[in-house]
Amino acid sequence: MGTKNKIQRRDLLKTLAVGAGSAFLGSTAFSKLEANQVSEKLKGNINHTVCKWCYPDLSLEELCQVANEFGLVGIDLVDPTGWSTLKKYNLISTMCEGAEISLTEGFNNPKYHDILVENYTKHIKLVAEAGYTNLICFSGNRAGIDDETGLQNCVDGLKKILPLAEQHGVIIQMELFNSKVDHPDYMCDNTSWGIELCKRLNSPNFKLLYDIYHMQISEGDIIRTITDNHHYFGHYHTAGVPGRNEIDSTQELNYPAIMKAILKTGYSGAVAQEFIPTADNPLESLKDSILICDV
Repeated sequence: MGTKNKIQRRDLLKTLAVGAGSAFLGSTAFSKLEANQVSEKLKGNINHTVCKWCYPDLSLEELCQVANEFGLVGIDLVDPTGWSTLKKYNLISTMCEGAEISLTEGFNNPKYHDILVENYTKHIKLVAEAGYTNLICFSGNRAGIDDETGLQNCVDGLKKILPLAEQHGVIIQMELFNSKVDHPDYMCDNTSWGIELCKRLNSPNFKLLYDIYHMQISEGDIIRTITDNHHYFGHYHTAGVPGRNEIDSTQELNYPAIMKAILKTGYSGAVAQEFIPTADNPLESLKDSILICDV
């Protein structure tokens, strides 16, 4: 952790009350936030959430306080060890994790099926018991496996857990990544491959996590893709392109237009901010991005 980040964390902690439900943002560093509360400005059309990993200098408890202040419905990518903290703040785990092996070792390789089936069997039950819905999964890297073989391997592995997911009302969501910049060799790196997997599985409890940042890099044509294929998409992630940073005027995507397109499909799930803040005040960046996406 650099000196600059330590200072940011110290200033942030001055603004957070200790008790549950008593978060506030009132220091000099966050005076803008105090004067212009995010939650009071939200239109109520988008269910906003944020990914925990993007704020490594905040504990989950601290991020929950910020989420409450900003009017977020929950936090993405939290495993079962963090769910009690979310519940303490009346937040939900909008995309659960913890069943996967890694991003590179996934359902496209049969040698991982036994452990994946064991993990997902356990976690599907945990997700349902907690009252949550979404559980992330990954294709894994190609590692020499061709796309057709990888598709069939994913079908074979996922079919072993989908009946349980259907029984418990849990939706397994495979994330789309780009393999051009961030995840070299990742198999589920385009919507066509992911949609074909959805078609072969033919289950309402399997969807794609459509990461707007990744798919802009992989293939572009974001609004048309969402409009034509939204019934295959169960969740959305944001970030700026290029760089995976703030979704402001420095990047190429028009997020208000994208959010309007998502709303037009009838989507009522959550949209998670997954950019890596570069500004001196990372919570200002989060606030601004939420308001940009609040259409």
